[in-house]
Amino acid sequence: MGELSTSFPEPPRTLVIACGALAREFLFLKERNGWDHMTITCLPAKLHNRPQLIPEAVREKIREMRAGYDRVLCLYGDCGTGGLLDQVLAEEGAERIAGAHCYEFFLGSPEFEALNDEDPATFYLTDYLVRHFETLIIKGLGLDRFPQLLETYFGNYNRVVFLSQIPDWMLLEKAEEAARRLGLPLVVRETGLGGIETFLATA
Repeated sequence: MGELSTSFPEPPRTLVIACGALAREFLFLKERNGWDHMTITCLPAKLHNRPQLIPEAVREKIREMRAGYDRVLCLYGDCGTGGLLDQVLAEEGAERIAGAHCYEFFLGSPEFEALNDEDPATFYLTDYLVRHFETLIIKGLGLDRFPQLLETYFGNYNRVVFLSQIPDWMLLEKAEEAARRLGLPLVVRETGLGGIETFLATA
C-alpha cells in the first residue's frame, strides 16, 4: 500500500480591501490566526466623509492588485453608498462583510438593531474613533474653533455607546473623556472581533 499523504491544500491567496479604520483589527486577527495567505490593503478612512467615492475607489484597488490573488474580500459595510458598493463588488467578483456599517458587523445585526431600537439617538464610538477622537470629531467638526457648535451637532443625542473591539484600559479612559466632552453619558459594549473573524475565516 502506498503511503498516505498528510499534505493539505494551500489556502487561496486572499486580498483584503479594507477601510483604514479596520487595519489594526485585521492585523491583530491575522497574527492570532496565522493567516499568512491574506494581505490587506487599506483605503483612507476619510472616504467616509464622501461615501459616494468609496465604490470606485474599491474598484480601482481591486483592478490594481487582483492579479496576484485567488480571491478578494472587502471589509466595508455599505457605509452610505446606497448599494453601489455591492454593485461594484458583484461586477468585480469580490465579496464584502455583511452589514450597513462597522457598528453593525462589530455587534452583529440582531444586537445592533436591538441597541438602536433601545435609543436611536445614540452616538457610536469604535476603537478607531476613540483613538482619533480629537482629529476626527473635535477638529473634524470644527469644535476646537467653534465650541458653540457642540449643541448643534450633539444636542439631539442621548448617549455615547463605545463599541470596544480589543479591551484596553487606556482606550476606555479616552472614551470616558470623549463622552464628557460631548456632555453625554457613556455606555460600553465589548464586541470583540468575532464578526470580522468569522467572515474572513469562512468567506
